[in-house]
Amino acid sequence: MKIVDSIESLKSAVKQWHEQGLRIGFVPTMGNLHTGHMALVKEARLQCDKVVVSIFVNPLQFNEANDFAAYPKTLQEDRDKLVHVQADLLFLPDSEAIYPEGQAAISKVSVPVLSNILEGECRPGHFDGVATVVNKLFNLVQPDTAFFGQKDYQQLLVIQKMVKDLSMPVQIISISTQREKDGLAMSSRNSRLTPEQRERAAQLYKVLSWLAGELQSSAENVEQLEQSAMLQLKEAGFQPEYVSLRSASTLQSVSCLGQSSVLLAAARLGDVRLIDNLILSQ
Repeated sequence: MKIVDSIESLKSAVKQWHEQGLRIGFVPTMGNLHTGHMALVKEARLQCDKVVVSIFVNPLQFNEANDFAAYPKTLQEDRDKLVHVQADLLFLPDSEAIYPEGQAAISKVSVPVLSNILEGECRPGHFDGVATVVNKLFNLVQPDTAFFGQKDYQQLLVIQKMVKDLSMPVQIISISTQREKDGLAMSSRNSRLTPEQRERAAQLYKVLSWLAGELQSSAENVEQLEQSAMLQLKEAGFQPEYVSLRSASTLQSVSCLGQSSVLLAAARLGDVRLIDNLILSQ
C-alpha cells in the first residue's frame, strides 16, 4: 500500500491509474478505523481495480472544539488494517493541504433542506463542512465510485444529493450499518465510552428496534411512540436529542409507516454523542 500526504503525489498516482483505464474506488474516513470501515474497503476492492482511502479529521464539520480534540487517532493501527484488506493507496493530508488559506476562507458547498434538519438542527453547519470536504476529496481523488456506510444515513443522503445536483461523475455506493454483537452501531466514537457506558449504549439500538415493531402493530400515533422511545432512552441514562420516523428518501416527517421509511435517533452518553438508524419497509 502506497502512503502519500501531498496532493501532488496523490494526483500523480491517480493520473497513472486513469491512463491505464483502471476503475478507482474511494473510501473517505476520519480514521480510528473499525470493522464498518473495513467493510467499505472490502466492497471497494470487489468492485474496483484500485482502492484509495483517505484519513482526515475534518475540523470544518465539528461544532464543538472538545469533540474535535477528543476524536480518537490510531494511525499505525489504521495502516495495518488497510494493508490487511489490500487498499492500494492511503491519502493522509493535513489541514494546510485541504484548507491552504484557512477554514474561514474556503469556498463552501451547502446542500439545502437536507442539511438543516435532524443532525443539521442539532449541529448547525455540520453538513456544510461534510459536503465541502467530500467535494474537495472527490476532486482530488477523481474516483469512479465512492463508498459510504448507512450508519451516517443523513450524511449519505446529503452526499448523494450533492453529487446529483452538481452532476459529479462519481457513483455513490452505500453499505449496511455494521453492528457489534449486542446491536450497537460501530462508530469511532464508541472507543470513548467507559465500560459502563459501553454496556448501556446497546440500548439505543434496542429502543429503535422496539419502536419499529410498535409502528407496525400499535394503534398509537407516531408522535406518541417517538416520545415513548425518548423516555425509554432517558430512563436508560441517555440524553436523547431526537427519535424520529422520516421518509427514507427526503427525511421529511411522516405521520405513518410508509413503503420507504427510516427511524433515526441521536443521544448522548456522558460526553459521547451516538447516532443510529433503522431503514424500514411497510
